[in-house]
Amino acid sequence: MTHPSGVAPQSFWTLSAQALCAQLQCTAEGLTDAEAQARRVQFGPNSDAPPRAKGLLAAVGRRLREPLSLILLGAGAVSVATGDGVGGGIIVTILGLSIGLDTVQEGRANRAAEMLRRSVALRAEVLRGGVFRQVPVEEVVPGDVMRVRAGDIIAADALVLDSEAFTAGEAALTGEPYPVEKRPGTVTATSPGEASNALFRGAVAQTGEARALVVGTGRNTLFGAAAAVLGEGQEVSAFQRDMHAFGLITARLTLALVVVVLATHMLFGRQVLESLMFAVALAVGLTPELLPMITTVTLSRGALRMAGRKVIVKRLAAIHDLGAMTVLCTDKTGTLTSAEIALSRSLDAGGQDDPHAARLGAIAASLGGDRGALDAALLASHPDAALGWNMLQRHAFDFTRRVGSVWAEGPEGRLLLVKGAPEAVLALCTRHRVGGAEQPLGDAGRAQALARVHALAQDGLRVVAVASRKRPDTASAEQALTVADETDLVFEGLCAFADPAKPTAAAAIARLSAAGVRLKILSGDDPIVVQRLALQVGLPADRVLTGADVAALSDDALAVQVQSVDIYGRLAPDQKARLVRALKAHGAVVGFLGDGINDAPALKVADIGLSVEGASGVAQAAADMILMASDLEVVADGVEEGRRTFVNILKYVRMGASANFGNMLSMAVASLFLPFLPMLPTQILLNNLLYDFSEIGIPLDTVRAEAIAQPQVWDMHGLLRFAGTMGPLSSLFDLATFGGLLWLFQATPEEFRTMWFMESMATQILVIFIIRTRARPWRDLAHPALVASSLIALLVAMALPFTPVGAWFGFVAPPADMLAGMGALVLGYLVCAQWLKAYALADRSSPLVPRR
Repeated sequence: MTHPSGVAPQSFWTLSAQALCAQLQCTAEGLTDAEAQARRVQFGPNSDAPPRAKGLLAAVGRRLREPLSLILLGAGAVSVATGDGVGGGIIVTILGLSIGLDTVQEGRANRAAEMLRRSVALRAEVLRGGVFRQVPVEEVVPGDVMRVRAGDIIAADALVLDSEAFTAGEAALTGEPYPVEKRPGTVTATSPGEASNALFRGAVAQTGEARALVVGTGRNTLFGAAAAVLGEGQEVSAFQRDMHAFGLITARLTLALVVVVLATHMLFGRQVLESLMFAVALAVGLTPELLPMITTVTLSRGALRMAGRKVIVKRLAAIHDLGAMTVLCTDKTGTLTSAEIALSRSLDAGGQDDPHAARLGAIAASLGGDRGALDAALLASHPDAALGWNMLQRHAFDFTRRVGSVWAEGPEGRLLLVKGAPEAVLALCTRHRVGGAEQPLGDAGRAQALARVHALAQDGLRVVAVASRKRPDTASAEQALTVADETDLVFEGLCAFADPAKPTAAAAIARLSAAGVRLKILSGDDPIVVQRLALQVGLPADRVLTGADVAALSDDALAVQVQSVDIYGRLAPDQKARLVRALKAHGAVVGFLGDGINDAPALKVADIGLSVEGASGVAQAAADMILMASDLEVVADGVEEGRRTFVNILKYVRMGASANFGNMLSMAVASLFLPFLPMLPTQILLNNLLYDFSEIGIPLDTVRAEAIAQPQVWDMHGLLRFAGTMGPLSSLFDLATFGGLLWLFQATPEEFRTMWFMESMATQILVIFIIRTRARPWRDLAHPALVASSLIALLVAMALPFTPVGAWFGFVAPPADMLAGMGALVLGYLVCAQWLKAYALADRSSPLVPRR
């Protein structure tokens, strides 16, 4: 295992310093300037490659390549080329507005590289030529020996050579909320979270000092591997795939209809130019040209509503994906928990709840603590504990002996207060305090106390022991506190700490479960801690898989296990992403909620990536949405909004697929047998434009609760079933209209076109109120905006033939008997549509029926 390519060995912490030095061809004395320069050329700079930037033209080009856009672009070009500049202008304008709005709304300013640069150290201290000196972090190379002190951001992955009271905060990397003690040696664990002898790039040194051998730099670090996903291309979302598939189906139907109509017209000897313009008008009429705009406006409105619910949407299509989500994977720290260590219990020496031990611990923390997370939790539990107390001497926490002490003077006299690891503190105690009285502490008492510590640890709690000893008043306040003083102590009790679950977590998980979303915890933290949290928030936790378990499973075996296991601990970043892929392989729509650097790969590969305000820059850059409040309740709100948005998009698709298909089919058939065109090309475009206007209120429409109760997904078969049922119904009434106009009323070509235009507009617009809901239209009223847009379009269509403007389009004022006949046909159609709607939506594959 060598490093010619600059790749750090996996689990390098399992190797000795001598073995790593041999592989890196260096020594523990550091590098010379010449060696460092050569290695920088060989391994590259200690930085991350910036993500590929996508320009405006690329974004527009991608949208223009969609089937629906290509149809409209071609139809507009043909219209302009054949002299119909108005019709072509309308088509191209609609397409331009749709693409422009979509591009602007979904455009993302990619500042991931800058986020990464701010997330890591700017300078590092390395041993060069036998002397420690500061160098730009980009110049750190494998083989360097670096020195890290409290407050430093660690610049590279490295093996600890020696340390002095050194701890590092790795929550953003491994999910471990407590500071991790780092010391030399080798470990056998494969998880970074258990690598007590390794430093990781991006972690923060909290206490002490360490020297370490640099093993990995840049993208060959735990941080770099997680951040590298930002440079990868965004996977096409489920929503985008389904939209593309719908566009292809529409394109095929349109092309087939146009070719058949044009060829038949040529065969019948019709005029070429007139036939071509009619075929183009049919293509436009069959194409739901407003679908991109309706989709974008609906998603944009959903984004605004979600912003009101404290969710910032970075990728519009992610709104649908959130509504379609069936599995939500979440990290633990900062999402299910508050990421703030709190005192959970204070026990006396006999195991009974008693605040005395925590109060003494708070005094020690206030006067002589290291201000770490545990000390902060003690101070928060007893903020006034140190009032009236003064520190005489302090013995800083010794990471070798794992205890620290303070000689304090206060209301209870002079006390030596000692706190630290339970096994270390108990070894120094000869007595314990039970019921306020001191009693001898033998081996049996120590064993009982350690068993109690083990039981607390099994509950996922971190435990600190507190002991004391009176100091004689005659002792000099200047007398140095030594290790010899930390003997013959009185065991006062235990302080147990936890990263508690958020108060809203259990209710939010229950709400998500009721909505058909299953939650899984994917954490880098200790499996015992994760399991305890799962029980607290109401998740089944009878089985827990660790990172080692996941690594031992093949992809097929993991795909089976992931279906039944919901709790995972000690996961590496790539293992989280692997679990997400395993879930997606079984057809699940997977969301991932995380806030750490270690979550970036999973955020990127999930169908919907969710991060939170205050998360690492890498996590926010990889996410599709950012929650302004780190709370699962916000996710549940977002799921509802995503489903509401998707239902409204499907309303337009369903209406267009049925109405457009039916009308264009009728028109194509009629054009083959009538001695004149059933509708002029300009009349077809006007019909289509007014119908599109009638539907612009759809993004604001109301949605019934049952429509968003379960995950919503595209179902192309159900959509085709609906169109195949409702479209022919429309054509049947169109044919009845043709027959009545020709044989009953003996209509002229102008009257025929006028009456069919009016009948077509009336049926298309009024049926909106029927097929927009599964319920009876009068029991589920449409939003006023949709009512207004529909009725305005209907009024214009009905009034146009009676105005001078109507003559421009070839309309004439029809007689009263024709209008009465049309009214009867429209009423009959609406009654049949309401009756047939139940059959069209009865199948489970209908586009608005949830599918798991």
